[in-house]
Amino acid sequence: MTIVANRITKPITRLMALAISAGMLALVSATAAQDPATPANGAAIKSLRSEGSVGAADVSGTTVYKFEADGPPLPRDFIQQPPLIPHTIRGYTVTRNFNKCMDCHAWSRARETGATKVSLTHFRDRQGNELAQVSPRRYFCMQCHVPQTNAKPLVENTFVPAQRLH
Repeated sequence: MTIVANRITKPITRLMALAISAGMLALVSATAAQDPATPANGAAIKSLRSEGSVGAADVSGTTVYKFEADGPPLPRDFIQQPPLIPHTIRGYTVTRNFNKCMDCHAWSRARETGATKVSLTHFRDRQGNELAQVSPRRYFCMQCHVPQTNAKPLVENTFVPAQRLH
């Protein structure tokens, strides 16, 4: 009896999954075509920076900040903070097979380019074993390292750096 039930329910389950997928795709397409400042429910997006709602120009993908100009390494605010990137990364590609950051920050290139070498911690796997290449868990630099910008804080910042270890 189970074999007969599976022959009937498997196609029905597949059809239901296809119908749900098609419905979700239609919903996403319809939502994407709307004004980006108006969510699907029609409510206006509230601004965190000022009173009122956010206009379409504010969320249309236009850059509202600039990356800081190239410069020396930026100071860290807390112990174990990943260093900030002191230059633009526009156009940098980091894929499974290529990492633009390594053009300058690899140990073999750092002296020639004047860039900071990749930390030794990036060459250890989860078990602490030393690797010959950057660990896959540390390979995608922009997961932790971000470029410095002139963006204004969304909320007041009362952070006080920790005392430095010497």
